[in-house]
Amino acid sequence: MATLISQNAVPKDKSEKPKRKALDEPSPLDLVQEPENLNISDSLKPKKKKRERKESKEAENEQEIEMKKLESALFGSLYPVKFGEDSEEIVERNDDSALFFTDRSANSVLSVYEGDAIKGEVVGTDDSVERKPVWVDEEEHKVNINIAKVNRLRKIRKEEDESIISGSEYVSRLRAQHMKLNPATEWARSGSQAKNYTSDSDSDQEDGDIDTIFQTSEDLVVKSKSKLLPGLLEYARLVDANAQDPSNGPINSVQFHRNGQLLLTGGLDKKLRFFQIDGKRNTKIQTIFVDDCPIRKASFTPDGSQVIVSGRRKFFYSFDLVKATMDRIGPLVGREEKSLESFEISPDSKTIAFLGNEGYILLVSTKTKELIGTLKMNGTARALTFSNGGQQLLSTGGDGQIYHWDLRTMACFHKGVDEGCITGTSLATTPTGSIFAAGSDSGIVNIYNRDEFLGGNKKPVKTIENLTTKIDFLKFNNDAQILAVCSSMKKNSMKLVHIPSFTVFSNWPPANRALQYPRCLDFSPGGGMMAMGNAAGHVLLYKLNHYQHA
Repeated sequence: MATLISQNAVPKDKSEKPKRKALDEPSPLDLVQEPENLNISDSLKPKKKKRERKESKEAENEQEIEMKKLESALFGSLYPVKFGEDSEEIVERNDDSALFFTDRSANSVLSVYEGDAIKGEVVGTDDSVERKPVWVDEEEHKVNINIAKVNRLRKIRKEEDESIISGSEYVSRLRAQHMKLNPATEWARSGSQAKNYTSDSDSDQEDGDIDTIFQTSEDLVVKSKSKLLPGLLEYARLVDANAQDPSNGPINSVQFHRNGQLLLTGGLDKKLRFFQIDGKRNTKIQTIFVDDCPIRKASFTPDGSQVIVSGRRKFFYSFDLVKATMDRIGPLVGREEKSLESFEISPDSKTIAFLGNEGYILLVSTKTKELIGTLKMNGTARALTFSNGGQQLLSTGGDGQIYHWDLRTMACFHKGVDEGCITGTSLATTPTGSIFAAGSDSGIVNIYNRDEFLGGNKKPVKTIENLTTKIDFLKFNNDAQILAVCSSMKKNSMKLVHIPSFTVFSNWPPANRALQYPRCLDFSPGGGMMAMGNAAGHVLLYKLNHYQHA
């Protein structure tokens, strides 16, 4: 059966040839109907040509897209592709758009994910759209870093007992530390760069404030009033404040003006110098020679209008910064003091308190420069400091007790023994007056809570025993997180105390013994700089990295 079928089957090649021939050669019937078939073939030809043109056009478009991608990779694109937009839409765009582009290099707020708003759309206004980074290192999440083990990494800790953090957190903290040490310039920050996000809800203003915060991480990471960590103090040595005109004698007074840019220095060479502090050049502005008075102390009034200059003389000087005139005042009427070298000025700039003879404290009006009252201690008066905005005065001296005076009634309302003190030599209070420190001739510094001390608890909250010679100088910084303790009788005899933890910074003073014999110190109003005068006539200038402003 199979053989019969195979014998009768027509060969494949032979069967196809007649069919082709039949298609190629028109039959008689076709010749009869030629006019109608002619019209049909004519209608098929344009469709075929149209299809061919479409195919060739698509090929050209694909080639053009490839060329544009190559140009974008090499030279940058004038047609940035938005995420989610097809590449074919870019080709159909009007050619005139190639003549214009938006320069976004000056706008640091715009993100790289926003691209060019080609169709007038604001990308990212939808809260549901989550912005993703261009590239993420997956290894950052797998690595753990011990920041407490390496000394230079301890500065990025947020808590004292923090040790191990993830790699991504480590990277973010390093970026924050870089921004902290290298802040952007003020002129580069423009409020107009912030975009206004609108909301249909009633909390439009609140949402707008949140969006403004989220547009930059700087204010969230870098905080000017953040907590100062104990242990190691971050600082940097700058050019000496008086590098352009060093003193020929010991520096007895150093103080910043309230604007944080002007610094005065005074010493035994009888010269009062003013410097413009920038940390790089520290230009000298003016030098005033006081012929008959080696300067023991010079101080700005808190309002910044005058400078009070004194020495071991019966008189003192007042220099008016506005009029640039120097006036000699004294001797004080009814007093026989031969020296007015030690004084303090009240925070309200109304009163100057001088240390007098035999335990007397002389109160002089800053405006009239006349004696307005006296206070009498049992022992000799050695140190003063004002509190409560200038309405109260603290004093200590030879009897080892601390007196609290009310200047409105000119009376002593409290007296207490400084624990372990034989002779008090220095006093200092915080700007708020809640804490005060008392130094003695034995090198002991007691730190007290003022409310507890006035309430009857004479026990200090902390006793600093790091120095062994007489305490000559105590100074709190602007936010009361640092207390400077200074003794001029020994080289490098100076300590900085971290007040929140009542511990001494272990990396101060510097190991190179550059301080010599310290005699005076002052912090800038913003806390960012610290100036220290020594017996060699130099004013050393340091930048405290924790604080942003001088």
